[in-house]
Amino acid sequence: MRSHALLTKKKGLLSLHHTVQLLFLGYLCYIGYAFLGYARWAMGESANYLPKPPSVEAFLPISSMLAAKRFVLTGNWDMVHPAGLCLFFFALLTALFLRKSFCGYLCPLGTLSELLFHAGRRLGLVRTLPVWTKWLLPLPKYVLLAFFLSLPLYLMDLPAIEAFLSSHYNLVCDTKMLLFFLEPGPLLIAALVLLVFGSLCIPSFWCRAFCPYGALLGLLALCSPIAIRRNPKQCIQCQKCQEACPQQIAVPTKVRVNLPECTGCLECQAHCPVPDCLGVSFGKKSVPGQLVCLGTLCLLLAIYTWARLTNHWVSQIPVEMLRILHENIHSLTHY
Repeated sequence: MRSHALLTKKKGLLSLHHTVQLLFLGYLCYIGYAFLGYARWAMGESANYLPKPPSVEAFLPISSMLAAKRFVLTGNWDMVHPAGLCLFFFALLTALFLRKSFCGYLCPLGTLSELLFHAGRRLGLVRTLPVWTKWLLPLPKYVLLAFFLSLPLYLMDLPAIEAFLSSHYNLVCDTKMLLFFLEPGPLLIAALVLLVFGSLCIPSFWCRAFCPYGALLGLLALCSPIAIRRNPKQCIQCQKCQEACPQQIAVPTKVRVNLPECTGCLECQAHCPVPDCLGVSFGKKSVPGQLVCLGTLCLLLAIYTWARLTNHWVSQIPVEMLRILHENIHSLTHY
């Protein structure tokens, strides 16, 4: 009876994780389609007006970082990409309180990376990397993070940030981002080939090696009160938790898994064959594993509700102005 209940619980954890991942991936596909319709109208390629989905601003982390610094210094919310700033703060809060769960449950790139890895495993492409590579593999993302953080922290003062946020370039940078992928150059194609092939062979290749956003959230997650906790007395060292972990964390060597790579996805707990060996703790107190996912969704809903009620979600820039700027969008290369 107990083993049946344990199996049901583990299936529930896996189902919750994968269901939320796929639902958000599907939602973002819809957002991308809607944004494509808006961009075509804005550039004069379609007569049918479609409003821009504010959620697409989540893909503007540099603009959001600069807006965050201005908000901290002045208290002024960015009304060019307000949803982007909301979602940026949401991601930071998930890392601080919910174990980098933004990456584990909501990030589409993380989901695609996991799907590619599972495909690579079925195709027999997965390779076991030498132990020493675990220190070198994350190096590029921290170098990228240091570069991007240097913009708001050191290279751009408040007047420079104000100039960028009010620039014509920033007003249409979401469409510029779309065109970057719709009209790929050789460098982008080579990077995509590398990422796809790497993800087929290495678990969470993009997340572990190149994602600066994930690197930032991982560092903040070191302060999170929530973490996976292992009971050494119960552990049989079967290594199934490490094999299941999308980040390939050496869970069997830890008591409290408080590493920048841990996303709180609970794959390790769901694949552990021993009852009460792995669980989620808040400080030293055990809590239900579902708290990570459900807490993330509740926080997202709370921030979205606040933003809608206080007019901090939809951009205040007139659509007529945006359409005029889109007429010369290919000539906007800097602010």
